[in-house]
Amino acid sequence: MCRHTTVFNKIISLVKLLFSKDKELYVFIHGITGFYPRNIALYKLAFVHRSMPVKTASGKWVNNERLEYLGDAVLDLVVAAYLYDKYPEQHEGFLTSTRAKIVQRESLNRIGRVFHLESHVKASAHSSSHNSYISGNAVEALVGAIYLDRGYKVAQRFICRKIIDENIKLEDLVNTEKNFKSRLIEWTQKYHVSIEFELIDTYSDADNNPIFKTAILLGGIFAADATGYSKKESHQGASKKALDRVASDTLFREQVLSTAPTTDGFNQ
Repeated sequence: MCRHTTVFNKIISLVKLLFSKDKELYVFIHGITGFYPRNIALYKLAFVHRSMPVKTASGKWVNNERLEYLGDAVLDLVVAAYLYDKYPEQHEGFLTSTRAKIVQRESLNRIGRVFHLESHVKASAHSSSHNSYISGNAVEALVGAIYLDRGYKVAQRFICRKIIDENIKLEDLVNTEKNFKSRLIEWTQKYHVSIEFELIDTYSDADNNPIFKTAILLGGIFAADATGYSKKESHQGASKKALDRVASDTLFREQVLSTAPTTDGFNQ
């Protein structure tokens, strides 16, 4: 009896949503995730870009940035656990590097385009400064919405199946060397050199999008700096510059290596 009631209630809910004014979004989310939303408001918010915030009933202006923040954290956790299980013999450096490749902006942007998320994002036509990031940001916001709407298990299943298994060629990704930050960290670990990432400035561009500027110190010596529309992006840019400098500037490399302690406590 209870089972029949549950099935009947599901049918009624499905009929209601198909006649809802948000029918198109319900169907769109179902096509991506394989389930229908329970709280459609979360998914509507996930597609509200900061350039076109919406006003709530209480008069507060909101956008998808908080969902992006949450989705970013959920992605990191799920991907970390996925790789931990998949590669039981691999060391921490490999796992960290591979996770970074999966969640890097380039990967998320591509997946967002596969899902056609950008077609549902409400963004200002004048927000041209980093339109290439809209799809990737929407992926993070969507994950945040799924987590709040359906819980961790459903979010985990979506990430593992729809993002990783169906849209990422993991073995090819493992063999790429695009994560400059991980490569730089591995270099410092190899030569026992300290590394610091310092956020030295934040400001906004012409469209009021936040820009982050990060500097890298190797052995306490300034190596490089770079800007980006996220801290992760600025870290990658600065890491690439630092790697290039270490490879091409012999004097700089020797100065950095001289800061590494030897086994007896004295510098090399």
